[in-house]
Amino acid sequence: MINVTKAYLPDITSYKNYIDKIFNSGWLTNNGQFVQKLEKRLQEYLNVKNLILVSNGTIALQLAYRALELSEEVITTPFTFAATVSSQVWEGLRPIFADINSETFCIDYKQIENSITKKSKAIVPVHVFGNACDIDEIQKIANKNNLKVIYDAAHAFGVKYKNKSILSYGDISTISFHSTKLFHTIEGGAIVVNDDELYDKLKLMINFGIRGPEKIEGLGINAKMNEFQAAMGLCVLEDIDKILEGRKRVHNFYMDNLSKELQLQKYNEYCTRNYAYFPVVFKTDEVLMNIIKELNENDIFPRRYFYPSLDTLNYLKNSKYMPISNNVSNKILCLPIYDSLEEEKLKQIVAIINRNL
Repeated sequence: MINVTKAYLPDITSYKNYIDKIFNSGWLTNNGQFVQKLEKRLQEYLNVKNLILVSNGTIALQLAYRALELSEEVITTPFTFAATVSSQVWEGLRPIFADINSETFCIDYKQIENSITKKSKAIVPVHVFGNACDIDEIQKIANKNNLKVIYDAAHAFGVKYKNKSILSYGDISTISFHSTKLFHTIEGGAIVVNDDELYDKLKLMINFGIRGPEKIEGLGINAKMNEFQAAMGLCVLEDIDKILEGRKRVHNFYMDNLSKELQLQKYNEYCTRNYAYFPVVFKTDEVLMNIIKELNENDIFPRRYFYPSLDTLNYLKNSKYMPISNNVSNKILCLPIYDSLEEEKLKQIVAIINRNL
């Protein structure tokens, strides 16, 4: 079976070496040695100032909203994974959608200003499939309207924008380390923040606001990453160059062999690639469904990322219809991409798609 992605599993001996050390120490969680080590290594690898590991990418978003003390409305994109929006609603915020750019699939900065009201407190853009948003324009809008910017960078591990880590922009960036991601810690995620005071606040928030054995300084929650997750992250990070090279090979095969009739994502010219996803857009949803059917019949399972468009969610009241997001959502498909995907299977995927267009 070929799925849209496949969790990278490092050499089991390498992982077992870490597990043995965890068993010997008896330190399973609560800022253990491997969490500390992984935070340091990721800060170095990603070239970011303050990185905090957390138990998953969704709680990273929730913590970001809480740390910035957001209320009322936030402006965001309807074309993203449900967690971007569900985390907002969970925290008592109201998502206000701005439609996407039909070529980049990221939030259209021209639509953001039209969505701003007196209740707007922040902009939450998403670097969709690792493609950078219009960062400079978004920041101009935020500065002009006194809004915070939280980037959902779940897909953007290792990506650079204008020769800096894409995680360096905005007030806070969050990232997911779920097992389906390019880099993973089984489950997990991280928060990146430049402001030292905000960093200290978040470090307390992930552990119930506890400063020391007998001191609680504020409201917090349990968002800590455990040692077993961190150990997996250390193993995967050791192999990251090999993983990227394998994904680049798959990406290049698709680029060289898929029909030129397909619409591909337009990439930000100032942004590097991490080959995390390979989305294609078909001319009609009928073509899409026919191709999915034949691929499935051959045990190949791509995914309709992101379907449905989030402005259609039943728990959002009076949400404005987003025509571009819905149009793209109805016709987009993410093809299988992972480092070990064999060329024989790639040829089969390409042949099925090309003959059904």
